[in-house]
Amino acid sequence: MERFVEFFVNHYILASAFFGLITAYFIVEIQRGGRKVSAQLLTQMVNKQKALVIDLRDPNEFKQGHITGSQNIPYAKISDKNQTFPKDRPIIFVCQLGQVAGAAAKQLKSQGVMDVYKLEGGITNWKALSLPLVKK
Repeated sequence: MERFVEFFVNHYILASAFFGLITAYFIVEIQRGGRKVSAQLLTQMVNKQKALVIDLRDPNEFKQGHITGSQNIPYAKISDKNQTFPKDRPIIFVCQLGQVAGAAAKQLKSQGVMDVYKLEGGITNWKALSLPLVKK
């Protein structure tokens, strides 16, 4: 521990830059919108907290395979005035890779819905983990 402190004292500019980058990373991640949840945590949240899973992909992709119980609301329709989301249960957005889900989560947070998440890695990660998909 002493060596650690000594390093930071001797290289305070480097240490400051390091902590600045770490802080900037977390700020950017928070601003992207939505907290990330793993596939395992998504399953737990659906089972225990009755989380609502919303698949943001287009209907054709949704039909090719989606998470059991998820609803298909394409990203373009998220901002629709007629679209209402429950504020009493978690909402988890799912897209192909996780980036669109972050934008949707940020948009919903700006409307006052705070318990919003995004699936880390999207459906691509879900498939990579060999988790089941429903096809309709």
